[in-house]
Amino acid sequence: MGGRQLRRVATKLGELDCQVVDGLAEGAAPELLVVLCHGFGAPATDLVPLAPELLGMEASLVDRARFVFPGAPLSLAQWGMPMGRAWFHLPESIMRGQMRDWDEYAKNIPDGLPAARRAVMSVVDALSTATKLPYGRIVLGGFSQGGMVTTDVALRLEERPAGLCILSGTLTSEPEWRQRAAARKELQVFQGHGRHDDVLPFRGAERLRDMLVESGLSVDFLPFDGPHTLVTEELERMAAFLKARLEGR
Repeated sequence: MGGRQLRRVATKLGELDCQVVDGLAEGAAPELLVVLCHGFGAPATDLVPLAPELLGMEASLVDRARFVFPGAPLSLAQWGMPMGRAWFHLPESIMRGQMRDWDEYAKNIPDGLPAARRAVMSVVDALSTATKLPYGRIVLGGFSQGGMVTTDVALRLEERPAGLCILSGTLTSEPEWRQRAAARKELQVFQGHGRHDDVLPFRGAERLRDMLVESGLSVDFLPFDGPHTLVTEELERMAAFLKARLEGR
């Protein structure tokens, strides 16, 4: 990053507490905003280390992109996770690793997803207002449940966002998502998922990809040999994806 010192600020945007990271020169305005939401059970700051990793992989982002990491609104302290946060609560069968009917789960809107969507939308609106950047210069994304929430948001915003990064996410709300995706044909999507994911099975990722592609979206899909995690190749592809969004491609 050419020795550029990254700046990290904790602030509230819309309804949520956020961590904001960038390497912009003092007083400079970002050209691209990247909003990344953590997964279920993770601490609010879980994905913050991705900012220096991605900036280190793609130097053109350093002077021009700002990363925002919202913390999910729900506490999981009652589940024995004092630092754990959630966008919405999960069925007990998923919590215990006993979910069998993923096809049925894919059809339904999870309890709490609408409230999570509104919270993330409030962050996007606050960012757009503060930076004077349109939604078309904001990339949304997240890991696991964070990817589910941001997929829902990306398909619902009044204007198409710059891109969507789904990291180990899955399909849900299928009838509604399919209908909305048909109106988002130009949305660029990057999706990565481990073939050996025992939390959100690989088949769910394939179904999500297929639904988006059938709806006319462009999906850069990266399967990798791994579990429910992030891998270096995935981050490298994501950094290249962000560079392309920065350049309007």
